[in-house]
Amino acid sequence: MNTRPLGVPVVDLGDDSGIANALSDVGFVAVRGHGVPQQDLAAMRRLLVDLFAIGEDAKRQQTVSRDDYRGFIPLRFFSPNRAGTDPSDAFEGYKLHWECPPDHPVRAECALYGSNRWVDHLPEMASVVGSWWAAMDALACRLVDDLAGVLGLDGQTLASTRPAPLTNVTLLHYPQRRPDDPAPGFHPHKDITVVTILDPDPVGGLEVRSRDGAWTDAGCPEGTLLVNVGDLLEVWSGGRVVSTPHRVASPVGTDRYSAPFFVVPNHRVVVEPLLEAVDGFEPRKVDVGRVTAEVWRTNWLGEAPSDPTTHLGTVQA
Repeated sequence: MNTRPLGVPVVDLGDDSGIANALSDVGFVAVRGHGVPQQDLAAMRRLLVDLFAIGEDAKRQQTVSRDDYRGFIPLRFFSPNRAGTDPSDAFEGYKLHWECPPDHPVRAECALYGSNRWVDHLPEMASVVGSWWAAMDALACRLVDDLAGVLGLDGQTLASTRPAPLTNVTLLHYPQRRPDDPAPGFHPHKDITVVTILDPDPVGGLEVRSRDGAWTDAGCPEGTLLVNVGDLLEVWSGGRVVSTPHRVASPVGTDRYSAPFFVVPNHRVVVEPLLEAVDGFEPRKVDVGRVTAEVWRTNWLGEAPSDPTTHLGTVQA
């Protein structure tokens, strides 16, 4: 049974056509029966609160750098780098990537691969994240494989892009916002991923842009996970599923936490349509490694994209 709370359909895992229809229409779906253990989700929620509770001096000792995009992202550090005077996003974060084995040959091929950094004050962090990551990755693989069957994509082709992925997660904290603060929680953007999976904070704040340009709250009932299409799956499908702009409007007077799981293929993959494009969709190629590196680089203030024709995630409100 499908319902539509606040613009996002709710569909059971296994209802492949229902999920495909939602991702073709809204680009987002709340999935029931997802199989990610509740204990993993609860442990990650606790971890998020404890992670950001330490002092600023400790955070500065383990901050992301241009050479190593792993660790703490300071509050309001990153800019959407759009024309005009848009303020920086009002979040702080902690960046993690697929844990690349030290002896894996892909390390010599691409600087994006490496080892994660684990904070000293949470000795359980690596195990909590590892268990949660494995469950989220298993769900992502099933979703993509099931969608491939419905859409008519070659599942083996998609599966071949998974070894040594650039899959990553940003652990996010949106501090309590004052009513007079004009900064967005997170500016309007699309995900340059295959799919993104999120266990939403019950306080809300995530908004999705509809086809007519209106913003609607991405309500997600308790016990479901929110899944959205990224640009890469949209391109593979020839536009049959849509990568939808979304943003975070932080609620006033309360903290918000989230951990979006960004599913990204191997750096060597060049994504291009595997099906004939639907009407209105402009076919294109996406060099995963190059675009991913550009996304990281252009998060820094004043860094403009080397290719002005790509949105690199950021879209105009």
